[in-house]
Amino acid sequence: MVVRVLVVDDSAFFRKRIMEILGADAEVEVAGGAANGREAVDMVARLKPDVVTMDIEMPVMDGISAVREIMSKSPTPVLMFSSLTHEGARATLDALDAGAMDFLPKKFEDIASNREEAIAQFRQRVRLLGRRRGAMVARPALRMAGAGAPAGFVAASAPARQSARPTPRLGDYQLLVIGASTGGPVALQKILARLPESFPLPVVVVQHMPATFTSTFAQRLNDLCRIGVREAEDGDELKAGCAYIAPGGRQLAIQRNVGRARIVVRDGEPGLPYKPCVDLAFESIAAAYRNDVLAIVLTGMGADGCDGARKLKRNGAAIWAQDEASCVVYGMPAAIVNAGLADHVLSVDDIARVLSQSG
Repeated sequence: MVVRVLVVDDSAFFRKRIMEILGADAEVEVAGGAANGREAVDMVARLKPDVVTMDIEMPVMDGISAVREIMSKSPTPVLMFSSLTHEGARATLDALDAGAMDFLPKKFEDIASNREEAIAQFRQRVRLLGRRRGAMVARPALRMAGAGAPAGFVAASAPARQSARPTPRLGDYQLLVIGASTGGPVALQKILARLPESFPLPVVVVQHMPATFTSTFAQRLNDLCRIGVREAEDGDELKAGCAYIAPGGRQLAIQRNVGRARIVVRDGEPGLPYKPCVDLAFESIAAAYRNDVLAIVLTGMGADGCDGARKLKRNGAAIWAQDEASCVVYGMPAAIVNAGLADHVLSVDDIARVLSQSG
């Protein structure tokens, strides 16, 4: 399948550069270019591209307003280009709230140290998001198809080997840990915003995100949620009813001594592809806890979290995976399911509902 792309940016130079990069990919066709959000809205309706790359600051209509209008009129996957600043973080999170699926730094050197690797990652994101366009239309029907399943569970995406255990009580656990990547910010907001103020567990969140974004993301969640949400700091003691967001650009681990669990934040070993890394966090939790952990792997590219989940599973932890229909990118959860590690496969809405109703 060839993915058709509309490139939107007010800079003619940047727009041409992106169109050339994408045009050199045999699996991508450049459908056109737009210089502002208003042009983008009109061209999406006329050209029906599979994916849109979108700048944020533009004349006539900004990128966030354009995303909102595109999603209301012609739902299409949108990849935002963002500056790695606190202002850029706020604008990017606003764009994700408006319906954008993913974001990348506008400077390619901020995607990867090697230019060719950065270009490869960019093209891969575009291809993956473009292939989700059909699912954006089909997704409501897929959710309805699971309406006859037991409360809180979606049978459509779960392989036959998955057991149908009753929904566990949160009292069976001492920690909830969640790993996510592409599409994670919106999924996490849906889940954490549903948790009651009296939620009985500490929540550790490992979301692939740049260093300048996680503090802004944590503050936004804290404003929206009934539980407390904060960016994790080295030495934080885990407390029930509080979510700790792993800081971007660094690694998070958990240490436990005499029943007290604390967060360790460090630069991490060189060579790890992700900062923060879900595998590293899961592995540290597997060493600190036994069977009293509930781990959830949400939407994301790649397989980060699978090795760590395997170690958690050996210790008796429960593992949930987000289902394909509600994922932006069915990579990380698919790795969990394909490895036979998932106790349950649920939509993001069902994960939120089960957690909010369990006690």
